[in-house]
Amino acid sequence: MRSPGRTIASSDFFWQGTTGMTTPDWRLARQQMLLDPTIINLNTGSFGPVPRAIFDRVTELRRQLAAEPTDFYVRWVPPLLWKARCRLAEFLNVPPHRLIFRANVSSAINVVASSLRLNRPGEILLSDHEYGAMHWCWERAAQRGGLTLKTFPLDTLAESPDAILNAFEAAISHRTRLAFFSHVLSPTGLVLPVKEMVAIAKRRGVLTVIDGAHAPGMLPLDISDIGADFYGANCHKWMLAPSGSGFLAIGPGMEDRLEPLEVSWGYHYPRTDLDAPDEFGSTRRIRALEFEGTREVNPWLVTPEVIDFQSMLGWQAIRQRMHELSQISREMLVPLGLPEATPRNPAMHGALTAFRIPDATDPVKLRTAIWKHRIEIPVIERPDRRMIRVSGHFYTLPEEIQKLAEILPAAIREATP
Repeated sequence: MRSPGRTIASSDFFWQGTTGMTTPDWRLARQQMLLDPTIINLNTGSFGPVPRAIFDRVTELRRQLAAEPTDFYVRWVPPLLWKARCRLAEFLNVPPHRLIFRANVSSAINVVASSLRLNRPGEILLSDHEYGAMHWCWERAAQRGGLTLKTFPLDTLAESPDAILNAFEAAISHRTRLAFFSHVLSPTGLVLPVKEMVAIAKRRGVLTVIDGAHAPGMLPLDISDIGADFYGANCHKWMLAPSGSGFLAIGPGMEDRLEPLEVSWGYHYPRTDLDAPDEFGSTRRIRALEFEGTREVNPWLVTPEVIDFQSMLGWQAIRQRMHELSQISREMLVPLGLPEATPRNPAMHGALTAFRIPDATDPVKLRTAIWKHRIEIPVIERPDRRMIRVSGHFYTLPEEIQKLAEILPAAIREATP
């Protein structure tokens, strides 16, 4: 295989101060991203753009696949896939033999929801702020399993985790079989106290499934420490991996409770050496859950380079930058009369910061009015409120948030009857 694409040097990211210490230069780092210069991207919360070096690397792999598919799939993929699995497992602190690559978090959660056989009668418990598609996923699972779906309310402006933990524990009953909740709520960016919630569920004999869509890259993430039975997430958001990169981490003792969404090679396997690396870059136990027939796996294979890219900047420095951008968005948007919809407690928010907009605002018209200025930002519709959500990654510039603040009052007026 030919050598990977362009490499990154520290000079691409840092400036050196008078003391000899190096500090990330965010504008230099921004130049390493494939960003459309005509668009202000304040929506990493939906999709992360791709660094140039990662794009070059995945493109080189795709070229290799196109040139000689058999050689690529048979000889090159297995060692690269195992390397990627081990590197991601190390990053997340989970054993590689319990880590399954999936295209995205929705696919990961669907594997769990479609597989588990829960005692009935009973109920599946969700918060009232879960991602809509995942709510539907568990709605179907409950219908198929003869269970009921129950939601509990979250105080999304709580400045202490205690209110959330109390609401969660109060919602669990003797009928609760499984609890599903997000690590970071998509509408508001509220970071839930997931470790403590898992501990409460375990004491009550309830399985836990976590939607970690926004957590990898945004938050320090130790999946083994959290202790959930299943944890699914994306790499294509804050980790800035190519689209098609997600995973499912399986908790201890849960390995044999899952079934593949697609029956393909690996479905039948010898019941020996189940967790040892196999000749396909997986293990005998997890291959059936991961293999879907012929598909492009290159977004998974570049995982080591994806992790290395932001590691050069330093994860702590990146998260501090995210915090600063969140504060800037509050300073610029709250004076416009847009109340915060995300707690200020640093332990309860990350890089997503939401603001309420007037209830009379037409969301479709507001999106159109904002897009006239080539600003990419989601308008969130909830039953009790409407919001805009600012996502700031290391490449985001303060003046981009300033531009949003400048055009937003007129855009809201344009979208309000």
